[in-house]
Amino acid sequence: MTLATTRDLIDNFGAGNRAVLAFNVITLEHAEAIAIGVERANTGAILQVSENAIRFHNGRISPIIAACAKIAAESSAPISIHLDHFQDLALTEHAIDLANDLGVSSIMVDAAHLPHDRNVRQTRELARRAHARGLWVEAELGEIGGKDGAHSPLARTQPDEARDFVAQTTVDGLAVAVGSSHAMTSQVAELDLTLIAQLAGIVPVPLVLHGSSGVGDTTLVAAIAAGMRKINVGTALNIAFTGGVRRFLATNPDVTDPRTYIRDGCESISRTVTHLCTVLDVAAAHNPNTSDSALLTGLGTH
Repeated sequence: MTLATTRDLIDNFGAGNRAVLAFNVITLEHAEAIAIGVERANTGAILQVSENAIRFHNGRISPIIAACAKIAAESSAPISIHLDHFQDLALTEHAIDLANDLGVSSIMVDAAHLPHDRNVRQTRELARRAHARGLWVEAELGEIGGKDGAHSPLARTQPDEARDFVAQTTVDGLAVAVGSSHAMTSQVAELDLTLIAQLAGIVPVPLVLHGSSGVGDTTLVAAIAAGMRKINVGTALNIAFTGGVRRFLATNPDVTDPRTYIRDGCESISRTVTHLCTVLDVAAAHNPNTSDSALLTGLGTH
């Protein structure tokens, strides 16, 4: 299957009151394991690479993004490539300029750490630049918990402010604070489902849930039913990978070939991905407006 676009994935899944899973990639092994998990579930998903992941790769954007795009293009599942939480202005502009050549179809321009007026101005300008390249643009109104300098998970996005922010910036998707937090290692987040429904009713673009690793399955299903359309998952994959490697090495302490224990870590990621895709299928069963076959046909390519 050819490379999908984030816009088409979100539009097609959203038409059936479903949400698209967006999985954070740190290494090549993440990307491969995620694709396998998505294929097993017979669905679509987004591979997203953050600014922090780019910095982990010594600031080089092209190698890891190109690898993700190749994996997605050769997958039997519709998968798109997204750039996540790009804050550094120069790096963001550089990434936007490279996006088309690398197979990237969307970006989150994250200026939420700035004062509100600067957030609006910078997001609007970057959205204009990204739209000129055909990219789908996500942004964030106020920081979501778990990042440096962020407010607590008790913070909430106000519907009227969210609506006005989207109108001022022309972004295509909005990450909102509704009770989740980044980097959560246990599923104890309590989402404000009433607020999600209010936001979905007034904000004219798809809502994005960050920090989804801290959300239990039942709550995640309810959040999608309330209006969430893009679900970001990162920490849960790292927990799965690390757990798989640790279990293998605990029983095979003399092994030195990384292919053996990395394989176990990757399989743990794939199982986690397939499980989460299945959870979203449960959410779809609550809103069965379209079939899986309809969702997976006619998706645009990049």
